[in-house]
Amino acid sequence: MSSGVNLAHEQQQDIVQGLNQELDWLARAIEYRLTHYFQATETGDILVQVPAPPLSGDYGQLLRPYSLEDAERLLLILALAPHLRPEILDTFFVKNTNLDRPFTEFGGLTSSQHQGFLPTAQTAAFLLAGTDLNGRLRTMALLRPQRALRRLQLLHLQHPAGHEPFLSASLCVSADWLQLLITGSRNMPDYNMQFPAKRLQSLLSWNDLILPVPVMQEVEHILGWLQHQQQIMGHWQLSRNISPGYRSLFYGPPGTGKTLTATLIGQRAKADVYRIDLSSLVSKYIGETEKNLSTLFDQAQARNWILFFDEADALFGKRTATHSSHDRYANQEVSYLLQRIEDFPGMVILASNLKVNIDEAFARRFQSLLYFPLPEANERLRLWQQILSGPVQLAQDVDIRQLAFEHEVSGGAITNIVRYAAIRALQQGSERIRAEDLLQGINREKRKEGSMV
Repeated sequence: MSSGVNLAHEQQQDIVQGLNQELDWLARAIEYRLTHYFQATETGDILVQVPAPPLSGDYGQLLRPYSLEDAERLLLILALAPHLRPEILDTFFVKNTNLDRPFTEFGGLTSSQHQGFLPTAQTAAFLLAGTDLNGRLRTMALLRPQRALRRLQLLHLQHPAGHEPFLSASLCVSADWLQLLITGSRNMPDYNMQFPAKRLQSLLSWNDLILPVPVMQEVEHILGWLQHQQQIMGHWQLSRNISPGYRSLFYGPPGTGKTLTATLIGQRAKADVYRIDLSSLVSKYIGETEKNLSTLFDQAQARNWILFFDEADALFGKRTATHSSHDRYANQEVSYLLQRIEDFPGMVILASNLKVNIDEAFARRFQSLLYFPLPEANERLRLWQQILSGPVQLAQDVDIRQLAFEHEVSGGAITNIVRYAAIRALQQGSERIRAEDLLQGINREKRKEGSMV
């Protein structure tokens, strides 16, 4: 077994030891609470009667920087219990014999897939406070969005329906924290309908990005904010007047480098860039858009992601006149989305082919607007030279300079042209790309753009 595998195994065992310690504490706390509840005896502060063990091992190492209170630790391990030791919670299934139904004060849910007891915020309040009203109110305060468990995205509260009591919400550990707390490492979320975003990656570097000097200067300005924002907002205390976060609009024709620039900004800032799939984000079901969006922004804030809204005019365009309830709801969705973007303390980049499609009221809130034009002849020459600089063979009739100066195409189009020409050459038995192959590719791209000469 390699040293790397041994190290990972040792870390896992260390995490398991810490988790077992917390789960044993939870079991003692549940037993203590239920025993005194059914005996109708005074319990006092449960955290005094059943004190928290010291945080230990790698599990403790993961949580220690967040300085959680003992009560918050107990709520966290309560939410983790169904994943790790569900039988601890089985005692909550006891029925009230007087009413022949479960005890309301215990809370909890069940599901068709999981036959065990799923804790709710009501379960948390009972565990910490029993029936003491002051204690229950303190538990509710611990579960507010501004407190550590919710602010750090450790826990989510999921209400089964609207207008439910606050404590009826299920107590859920977020997926990325669950992964971290049980393995010691975070995983990158996969694209799905509940997470309509995909991480952007590229093998290209800054040397491959060819933009006009004014655009590169604006890009450097964005990088300056990402590098110095802590000093600007914290040490210089400009947060009193400057709102957190940074919003930038990239606009210009397709294939001019908007997506690549966003990806490379993330690489330089050592931050993951996620492209938002607007078609999946906007649901036909009322309320689902806000739910999906809230989940996405919460994860992005907790993990310092850069959010990239491609083809943003599809959602951020000028709001429609209100002629029906559907129009009113569409405008409501847009307003909610714009507000979340404006309140987001991180970096948001929106991309559009046409600046005119973006709502003017929102455009004024951008910190920077970058126009990505079609490349000039010299820039096109550099793009042609870069993409054809590898071991690919060109026939003698290929004049790259002539192609660059005679055909006004974007960098993305050049990539498509070379791909097409390479396939065409090989299909026709040639080991070299010929001028004819490239010209066919150019004409093909122009037909796509409706500008065939």
